[in-house]
Parts: sequence; C-alpha cells; structure tokens
Amino acid sequence: MRAVLILIVVLLVLVATFAVQNPGILTVQFLHLSASTSLLVVIVVAFGIGVLVGFLGGIPGLLRRGRRVRELEEEVASLRKPSGSPPPVNP
Repeated sequence: MRAVLILIVVLLVLVATFAVQNPGILTVQFLHLSASTSLLVVIVVAFGIGVLVGFLGGIPGLLRRGRRVRELEEEVASLRKPSGSPPPVNP
C-alpha cells in the first residue's frame, strides 16, 4: 500500500511539472464548441478524466468483492450458531 501511495505521489508530481512547464495557450474543439485555454488546464482536466475513468472501471470488481464478503460473513455467522441438536459424541 505504501508503494502505491509513493507511486501516485510521483505520478502527480510528474504531471504537475509537465503542466507548469507548458504554459501555452491553445484552442480546444469538441463537436461544435471551441474555447481558448491554457495547456495547463487541458493537461490537468485530461489527467482527472483518466483517473475518473480508471476508478469507474474498478467499481464492478469492488461491488462483487463486497457482495462476496457479505455472503461469506453470513455463512460464518450461520456456522457459528448452535444447532438445535447436541453435537455427536465420538467413542
């Protein structure tokens, strides 16, 4: 977990450094819309969208794991409940 955090911080520093060193103005076009903005804004927005898409792609796996954990917790709880009959005695 610590290595992942360090990797994220390094990646953010690299993106920030790249964005600050490229302060040019450019025209961005999407469909029929266009706007002039800083390259810094374009880089940060594109990076943010990439992070969001990556996070959204991981949500189904998180939901499946959460559902499986609940199922296993219920199974453990049912196994821990004492049954109505006494346990068998081995001679």
